[in-house]
Amino acid sequence: MPEKLHIQGAVMSHNAEMLHNSEGVPVYGLYIDGEWRPGRGEQHEPICDPATGDVLAQVTRGAVDDTRDAIEAARRAFDEGPWPNLCPGERSQILHRIVDAIEARQDELSDIEMRNAGSTWRKAFLMDIPVGVLHFRHFAKLADYEPLEPVPQITFPMRSYNFVQREPIGVCGQIIPWNFPFLMAVWKLAPALAAGNALVLKPASLTPLSALKLVEIIHETGLLPPGVLNLVTGPGAAIGHELATSPLVDKIAFTGSTEVGREVMRQAAGTVKKVTLELGGKSPSIVLDDADMDVTIDGCLWATFMHNGQACESGTRLFVPDVIYDSFMERLLDRARRIHVGLPADGETDLGPLISAAQLRRVEEYIRIGLAEGATPALLGSRPTDPQLAHGHFITPTIFTDVSNDMRIAQEEIFGPVLTVIKYDRVEEAIRMANDTIYGLAAGVWSSNIDRAVEVAKQIRAGTVWINDYHLINVEAPFGGYKQSGIGRELGIWGLHEYTEVKHVHAAMTSSRKDRFWYDILVPLGSGDGE
Repeated sequence: MPEKLHIQGAVMSHNAEMLHNSEGVPVYGLYIDGEWRPGRGEQHEPICDPATGDVLAQVTRGAVDDTRDAIEAARRAFDEGPWPNLCPGERSQILHRIVDAIEARQDELSDIEMRNAGSTWRKAFLMDIPVGVLHFRHFAKLADYEPLEPVPQITFPMRSYNFVQREPIGVCGQIIPWNFPFLMAVWKLAPALAAGNALVLKPASLTPLSALKLVEIIHETGLLPPGVLNLVTGPGAAIGHELATSPLVDKIAFTGSTEVGREVMRQAAGTVKKVTLELGGKSPSIVLDDADMDVTIDGCLWATFMHNGQACESGTRLFVPDVIYDSFMERLLDRARRIHVGLPADGETDLGPLISAAQLRRVEEYIRIGLAEGATPALLGSRPTDPQLAHGHFITPTIFTDVSNDMRIAQEEIFGPVLTVIKYDRVEEAIRMANDTIYGLAAGVWSSNIDRAVEVAKQIRAGTVWINDYHLINVEAPFGGYKQSGIGRELGIWGLHEYTEVKHVHAAMTSSRKDRFWYDILVPLGSGDGE
């Protein structure tokens, strides 16, 4: 029987001999070829609670050799194992049973997400984990899809039977970010498994614990063949480079910054891998002059400050028409001042900590940049004075007004609780400024006239546009970006198809040689050839 590893009330199966260090902190290994094992270098890194600074665990610092082991295990599982050859219905049944096991342990996962990722109690328990379970369940259903797609009847130069078959790509390298670790793990694992692939998951170094727990739950079901699912923790530069460049890996899926995404794409080009990238954003929210203020005020704050603005699609550029600007801003600022920053476990907390000291410094630097650029701090963020928060990475919200769209704070992704407000005169001007960015991940339009809002939405160059809502990512709809916000789509049937190859099969329906397209080209006329 495997030994048990305890962390914050959660239990983790582990085959490594060392379960705790001398301070009693749990130690996590790597998951390769269906078992937990220590890293080759036997090095570990502390994983901390961003709200308190407490060390939650020590996680193995995997290296290139560990990554190669995981890739080779995935390669064997795909090339020699049963998983890719199961009929879709069988894979679907297995994934449904896995989701049942995950769903039964939502509280453990929520607690880990709250402590490791800095999610508020409400966000972790009511959104992050339940939504992740919902999304995994959806891909379990999609696994039972018909892999054959018809092709219009072909009669030239003779009748033939044609179809397109979707097949799993092979070995998938998957790299996820630190901001929504459980949900991002689901977005990568679930469609890859549903399509019949084998994979190696690389969680973010700051927030690996919920992905480790997810893999542990899957392991304990005993339903996946060894090597189909592998997880390697450690530095992204080494592990990510190996995943992106290895000739044994057929696809790389990355979620993170645009800067790193460019490098992943360059590295993957050497082996011409399939690549999907979900990258950065500087998303606009356009308020029209007929917007419902009660919905729009809260909606625009939610668009920006959900999870402290640490979301790639956050609506951090707010465009407000001058005819309602003064009244709108008065209400927006009044509501924003009542946002409560506090410990994540407090049910009254609206915003918890930023993920790290480095991220806190980055946000503070952008606040200084905004001030230097001449923007007005209508609400100036600062570190809280509450002694309970002294050891965490906390900062209160910032709202800049008198912002021009060419300022750095309006063009660069801050990834923190900083909102830039830009006044506009005509809707066409707002649309032009909304599109004036290297990004195109998401946008919001706020209006009581849906037809009018739809016309605006059509003109915004972004992968998702919400009308009178924000951050509502529907598992049945595609999510991804235009321009430098990414390549490909996640979720829905579009997300599943990103993990498939497309094969066209042509079958001639006659045995006559003379009916072949190539007959008169290949066989010289008058050759005396007979049928």
